[in-house]
Amino acid sequence: MRLLSTKILSLPFKEKLLHHGFSLVEIPFIEIVPLPYDGIHVEDSFIFTSQNAVRMVFENTHLVQKINGKNIFCVGKKTKALLEEKGQKVIKKAENASELADFLTKTHKNMSFSFFCGAQRLPLLESRLKAARISVTPHEVYKTVACPQAVKTDYEGILFFSPSAVSSFFSANEMLPTAHGFCIGNTTGQALASYTTHYSVAKKSEEAYVLLSLRNHFMTPL
Repeated sequence: MRLLSTKILSLPFKEKLLHHGFSLVEIPFIEIVPLPYDGIHVEDSFIFTSQNAVRMVFENTHLVQKINGKNIFCVGKKTKALLEEKGQKVIKKAENASELADFLTKTHKNMSFSFFCGAQRLPLLESRLKAARISVTPHEVYKTVACPQAVKTDYEGILFFSPSAVSSFFSANEMLPTAHGFCIGNTTGQALASYTTHYSVAKKSEEAYVLLSLRNHFMTPL
Protein backbone atom coordinates (compact mmCIF):
# COMPACT_ATOMS: atom_id res chain seq x y z
CA MET A 1 0.00 0.00 0.00
CA ARG A 2 1.24 3.47 -0.86
CA LEU A 3 1.29 6.04 1.93
CA LEU A 4 1.85 9.78 1.90
CA SER A 5 2.97 11.39 5.16
CA THR A 6 2.33 15.11 5.48
CA LYS A 7 5.44 15.47 7.66
CA ILE A 8 8.90 13.92 7.93
CA LEU A 9 8.55 10.89 10.18
CA SER A 10 10.85 9.64 12.89
CA LEU A 11 13.25 6.98 11.65
CA PRO A 12 11.89 4.20 13.94
CA PHE A 13 8.30 4.83 12.76
CA LYS A 14 9.37 4.96 9.13
CA GLU A 15 11.21 1.66 9.50
CA LYS A 16 8.14 0.03 11.05
CA LEU A 17 5.95 1.16 8.16
CA LEU A 18 8.40 -0.18 5.60
CA HIS A 19 8.80 -3.41 7.57
CA HIS A 20 5.04 -3.99 7.39
CA GLY A 21 5.02 -3.64 3.63
CA PHE A 22 3.97 -0.01 3.16
CA SER A 23 5.69 2.18 0.59
CA LEU A 24 6.13 5.72 1.84
CA VAL A 25 6.62 9.26 0.55
CA GLU A 26 7.14 12.13 3.01
CA ILE A 27 6.19 15.69 2.04
CA PRO A 28 6.19 18.33 4.80
CA PHE A 29 3.10 20.52 4.38
CA ILE A 30 3.96 22.87 7.25
CA GLU A 31 7.08 24.59 8.54
CA ILE A 32 7.80 25.55 12.15
CA VAL A 33 9.26 29.07 12.41
CA PRO A 34 10.66 30.40 15.73
CA LEU A 35 9.37 33.66 17.15
CA PRO A 36 11.49 36.13 19.19
CA TYR A 37 10.88 35.93 22.93
CA ASP A 38 13.91 37.28 24.82
CA GLY A 39 13.51 39.04 28.15
CA ILE A 40 10.09 37.67 29.12
CA HIS A 41 8.95 37.14 32.71
CA VAL A 42 8.17 33.53 33.56
CA GLU A 43 6.11 31.99 36.34
CA ASP A 44 7.15 29.20 38.70
CA SER A 45 5.31 26.52 36.72
CA PHE A 46 5.56 25.75 33.01
CA ILE A 47 3.17 24.10 30.56
CA PHE A 48 4.24 22.51 27.27
CA THR A 49 1.72 20.97 24.87
CA SER A 50 4.08 20.23 21.95
CA GLN A 51 7.60 19.09 21.17
CA ASN A 52 8.03 22.18 18.99
CA ALA A 53 7.62 24.46 22.01
CA VAL A 54 10.17 22.44 23.97
CA ARG A 55 12.70 22.66 21.14
CA MET A 56 12.25 26.42 20.76
CA VAL A 57 12.63 27.09 24.48
CA PHE A 58 15.78 25.00 24.80
CA GLU A 59 17.37 26.71 21.82
CA ASN A 60 17.24 29.97 23.78
CA THR A 61 19.95 30.25 26.46
CA HIS A 62 18.05 33.05 28.22
CA LEU A 63 15.06 30.78 28.85
CA VAL A 64 17.08 27.65 29.63
CA GLN A 65 18.53 29.47 32.64
CA LYS A 66 15.00 30.20 33.90
CA ILE A 67 13.47 26.76 33.41
CA ASN A 68 15.71 24.59 35.57
CA GLY A 69 14.02 23.60 38.82
CA LYS A 70 10.56 24.72 37.74
CA ASN A 71 7.36 22.70 37.97
CA ILE A 72 6.66 21.30 34.50
CA PHE A 73 3.39 19.93 33.12
CA CYS A 74 2.96 18.67 29.58
CA VAL A 75 0.76 16.99 26.99
CA GLY A 76 1.98 13.92 25.12
CA LYS A 77 4.38 11.06 25.59
CA LYS A 78 6.96 12.49 23.19
CA THR A 79 6.80 15.96 24.74
CA LYS A 80 7.53 14.39 28.13
CA ALA A 81 10.39 12.31 26.71
CA LEU A 82 11.96 15.38 25.10
CA LEU A 83 11.72 17.38 28.34
CA GLU A 84 13.37 14.54 30.24
CA GLU A 85 16.05 14.35 27.56
CA LYS A 86 16.72 18.02 28.35
CA GLY A 87 17.20 17.15 32.03
CA GLN A 88 13.77 18.28 33.25
CA LYS A 89 11.42 16.51 35.65
CA VAL A 90 7.79 16.42 34.52
CA ILE A 91 5.23 16.49 37.32
CA LYS A 92 2.30 15.45 35.15
CA LYS A 93 1.94 14.16 31.59
CA ALA A 94 -1.58 14.22 30.12
CA GLU A 95 -2.86 12.62 26.93
CA ASN A 96 -4.46 15.86 25.73
CA ALA A 97 -5.14 19.47 26.72
CA SER A 98 -8.54 18.65 28.21
CA GLU A 99 -7.07 16.03 30.52
CA LEU A 100 -4.34 18.41 31.64
CA ALA A 101 -6.90 21.16 32.29
CA ASP A 102 -8.91 18.74 34.45
CA PHE A 103 -5.83 17.87 36.47
CA LEU A 104 -4.62 21.43 37.02
CA THR A 105 -8.02 22.85 37.93
CA LYS A 106 -8.53 20.12 40.52
CA THR A 107 -5.07 19.96 42.11
CA HIS A 108 -3.09 23.14 41.36
CA LYS A 109 -5.51 26.04 41.70
CA ASN A 110 -3.03 28.24 43.56
CA MET A 111 -0.26 28.02 40.95
CA SER A 112 0.61 30.50 38.20
CA PHE A 113 1.66 29.08 34.84
CA SER A 114 3.77 30.11 31.86
CA PHE A 115 2.38 28.31 28.82
CA PHE A 116 4.90 27.90 25.99
CA CYS A 117 3.02 27.37 22.76
CA GLY A 118 2.58 28.15 19.08
CA ALA A 119 0.84 31.17 17.62
CA GLN A 120 -1.83 28.87 16.13
CA ARG A 121 -3.46 26.85 18.90
CA LEU A 122 -6.84 25.90 20.25
CA PRO A 123 -7.99 28.01 23.23
CA LEU A 124 -9.23 25.07 25.32
CA LEU A 125 -6.44 24.89 27.91
CA GLU A 126 -6.17 28.63 28.52
CA SER A 127 -9.96 29.03 28.64
CA ARG A 128 -10.39 26.23 31.17
CA LEU A 129 -7.66 27.56 33.46
CA LYS A 130 -8.90 31.14 33.30
CA ALA A 131 -12.46 30.00 33.99
CA ALA A 132 -11.10 28.37 37.16
CA ARG A 133 -9.34 31.67 38.02
CA ILE A 134 -5.91 30.13 37.54
CA SER A 135 -3.27 32.53 36.24
CA VAL A 136 -1.84 31.40 32.90
CA THR A 137 0.39 33.48 30.62
CA PRO A 138 0.88 32.23 27.05
CA HIS A 139 4.29 32.73 25.47
CA GLU A 140 4.18 32.17 21.70
CA VAL A 141 7.57 30.74 20.80
CA TYR A 142 6.85 29.54 17.24
CA LYS A 143 4.39 29.85 14.40
CA THR A 144 3.25 27.30 11.85
CA VAL A 145 3.60 28.26 8.20
CA ALA A 146 1.73 26.37 5.49
CA CYS A 147 3.80 24.82 2.69
CA PRO A 148 1.16 23.55 0.25
CA GLN A 149 2.28 21.38 -2.65
CA ALA A 150 0.33 19.70 -5.42
CA VAL A 151 0.61 15.91 -5.11
CA LYS A 152 0.72 14.19 -8.48
CA THR A 153 0.81 10.55 -7.33
CA ASP A 154 -2.19 8.62 -6.01
CA TYR A 155 -1.96 7.16 -2.51
CA GLU A 156 -4.10 4.62 -0.67
CA GLY A 157 -3.39 6.25 2.69
CA ILE A 158 -2.47 9.79 3.80
CA LEU A 159 -1.06 10.45 7.28
CA PHE A 160 -2.01 13.71 9.03
CA PHE A 161 -0.45 14.93 12.28
CA SER A 162 -1.93 18.40 12.78
CA PRO A 163 -4.91 20.53 11.70
CA SER A 164 -2.46 22.94 10.03
CA ALA A 165 -1.14 20.16 7.80
CA VAL A 166 -4.70 19.17 6.90
CA SER A 167 -5.50 22.74 5.83
CA SER A 168 -2.23 23.06 3.90
CA PHE A 169 -2.74 19.76 2.07
CA PHE A 170 -6.28 20.53 0.95
CA SER A 171 -5.39 24.05 -0.18
CA ALA A 172 -3.58 22.42 -3.11
CA ASN A 173 -5.10 18.93 -3.35
CA GLU A 174 -8.22 16.82 -3.23
CA MET A 175 -8.31 13.36 -1.71
CA LEU A 176 -9.47 10.63 -4.07
CA PRO A 177 -12.50 8.58 -2.96
CA THR A 178 -10.26 5.50 -2.88
CA ALA A 179 -7.84 7.12 -0.41
CA HIS A 180 -8.12 6.98 3.38
CA GLY A 181 -6.84 9.51 5.90
CA PHE A 182 -5.10 8.54 9.15
CA CYS A 183 -5.00 11.09 11.98
CA ILE A 184 -2.87 11.04 15.12
CA GLY A 185 -5.50 12.77 17.27
CA ASN A 186 -9.07 13.99 17.58
CA THR A 187 -8.28 17.62 16.77
CA THR A 188 -6.63 16.60 13.52
CA GLY A 189 -9.54 14.28 12.82
CA GLN A 190 -12.03 17.11 13.30
CA ALA A 191 -10.09 19.19 10.78
CA LEU A 192 -10.04 16.34 8.26
CA ALA A 193 -13.78 15.77 8.68
CA SER A 194 -14.37 19.05 6.85
CA TYR A 195 -12.94 17.48 3.69
CA THR A 196 -13.73 13.76 3.76
CA THR A 197 -15.56 11.05 5.65
CA HIS A 198 -12.90 8.49 4.76
CA TYR A 199 -10.55 8.71 7.73
CA SER A 200 -9.53 7.05 10.99
CA VAL A 201 -8.30 8.58 14.25
CA ALA A 202 -5.68 6.82 16.35
CA LYS A 203 -6.94 5.79 19.80
CA LYS A 204 -3.97 7.57 21.37
CA SER A 205 -1.81 10.38 19.98
CA GLU A 206 1.16 8.11 19.43
CA GLU A 207 2.83 6.68 16.34
CA ALA A 208 2.20 3.11 17.51
CA TYR A 209 -1.53 3.75 17.42
CA VAL A 210 -1.31 5.31 13.95
CA LEU A 211 0.31 2.06 12.84
CA LEU A 212 -2.54 0.15 14.51
CA SER A 213 -5.06 2.26 12.56
CA LEU A 214 -3.25 1.40 9.35
CA ARG A 215 -3.26 -2.29 10.23
CA ASN A 216 -6.96 -2.24 11.07
CA HIS A 217 -7.87 -0.50 7.81
CA PHE A 218 -5.61 -2.38 5.41
CA MET A 219 -5.61 -5.66 7.38
CA THR A 220 -1.82 -5.66 7.37
CA PRO A 221 -0.60 -8.32 9.82
CA LEU A 222 1.76 -7.24 12.57
